[in-house]
Amino acid sequence: MGKFTLEEVNDMYIDVLREIGNIGSGNATTAIASLLGVKLDMKVPKVQLMDAADLGGSICPEDEVIVGILLGVSEDIDGSMMFLLKMDCAHHLVNRMMMRDPNYSEPFDEMDLSALQEVGNIIAGSYLNALATLTNMKIVPTVPYLSVDMAASILSVPAIQFGIMGDNALMIETEFGDDSMINGYFILMPEADSYDKILRALGLPV
Repeated sequence: MGKFTLEEVNDMYIDVLREIGNIGSGNATTAIASLLGVKLDMKVPKVQLMDAADLGGSICPEDEVIVGILLGVSEDIDGSMMFLLKMDCAHHLVNRMMMRDPNYSEPFDEMDLSALQEVGNIIAGSYLNALATLTNMKIVPTVPYLSVDMAASILSVPAIQFGIMGDNALMIETEFGDDSMINGYFILMPEADSYDKILRALGLPV
């Protein structure tokens, strides 16, 4: 197992991780703007490293229903990643894509869920491409899995699947939009050895 822990993170590591967040958020905003055929603005993303067990409460109440897109990552690094949207933001995105009334809030049908899965796939790919470019690594995502459920339930999936409860997670909060801003949360949870690989590839001591 790697030796990287949250206690060892200093400003240099945070700056590098923030740059990954900046590039990934920029790429994601450009991709979504192209998909919607509009111009979108982006706020500077917020980057945090935290214990994976603390993720739920940092985003919203654990009993709040949200949309989560989960992917595994493999090849040069192993782990999991998620993109999370609160329900109002998810409805706003889908309504824009489907050219519906912006206040439409009926339960998602199969077409809505497919559209959300594609959005999550695009955004997740933008962050992974940013990470792959900066590290010169090959990072391959799995087919995304989408869930609409309580935050506690969604965030328990990667913890159980990868056995990382208590390990480090990188959370990037991004905000983009035009007249209405959309908040999303990108969470990368590499295995411990993979964190070491990422930092070494960036030329940082571990």
